[in-house]
Amino acid sequence: MDEFVKKIRVLQHDDHRYYHQCRINQTLHLVSAVSFLVAYALVFVDPAMAGIVGWLVGMVTRQSGHIFFEPRGYDHINNATDEHKEAIKVGYNMRRKAVLITIWLSLPIMLYITPTFFGLIQPAGWLHDVGLLWLSLGAAGLAFRTLHLFFLRGPAWGLAWACKILLDPFHNVAIYWKSPIALIGGQRYDPIKSHD
Repeated sequence: MDEFVKKIRVLQHDDHRYYHQCRINQTLHLVSAVSFLVAYALVFVDPAMAGIVGWLVGMVTRQSGHIFFEPRGYDHINNATDEHKEAIKVGYNMRRKAVLITIWLSLPIMLYITPTFFGLIQPAGWLHDVGLLWLSLGAAGLAFRTLHLFFLRGPAWGLAWACKILLDPFHNVAIYWKSPIALIGGQRYDPIKSHD
């Protein structure tokens, strides 16, 4: 069990040092984390709304931070090129995220064209059904990458990554709650030290 927890911590640490150097990105991740915690609670009372909150607030703020604010050039802190970081990324790198975002954006359009979603669902209102499809997409994305990692790195790494993703909202609140304060104080980048 200690080894499994260590794997999760390694994944969390690598994610932070490689992909969360900008305080704006960290602040957006804080907003995202809080919205995902709300979505976690909503799963038990209104799963469709959980999907909407998780994707429209959680994922939009989270991915905006990566796309628009996180530096993509040479990483001097970790002595790594962006290409190297993208190649070793355990989870969804920018290419995989682009595919996931394309599917996410296409689902409401497909549901508008075919309200039964090709005969797979009983329509209960477009927004409600979009929320359930988005929630299903999130679960499918988690399951797909977890199984993919089973074959690439082994079952322990796949499960560790899945746990890391599910724990990200809690972890992000714990480590990024001071980021808005640092940002207001004029600190654009976290003074992260390399810990190879």
